[in-house]
Amino acid sequence: MLFLMFQLGKDRYVLEANRVIEVLPLLELKRFPEALRGVAGIFNYRGQPVPAIDLSQLTLGEPASERLSTRIIVIHYPDETGKRHHLGLIAEHATEMIRREPGEFIEPGLNLGNAPYLGPVLMDGNGTIQWVHEQRLISNRVRDVLFCETLEGIP
Repeated sequence: MLFLMFQLGKDRYVLEANRVIEVLPLLELKRFPEALRGVAGIFNYRGQPVPAIDLSQLTLGEPASERLSTRIIVIHYPDETGKRHHLGLIAEHATEMIRREPGEFIEPGLNLGNAPYLGPVLMDGNGTIQWVHEQRLISNRVRDVLFCETLEGIP
């Protein structure tokens, strides 16, 4: 299976590549005052506004550094009905792909109830890589804010 690797702080993580639509350079975002933690703003993706989550801010409390390797990973994100929405994930060092078998990842042996998106880990010569389940990244509250439907009659 193919994975896209990225970093949060100094730690390495992966997403399943088949969940990724496209990896973009860090684009200018329209930011919103008083947005929920981790909500970085929206960006123009093929003529449509798409919300972006800063993974570093969401998980570590600090925004991602603006580096050449910081990217917006565009994924399909399912809502509670199964409808898929575009979502941008801002992540540092999102420039490498790896191929591993799912069975090579093992459960870390920790109760990660506050971080349901963290999956099993893989140990390699450079340390630990953790699998991220992108469909569990944001809370229902954040999901409802990001993907609210426009009310009829209101532009």
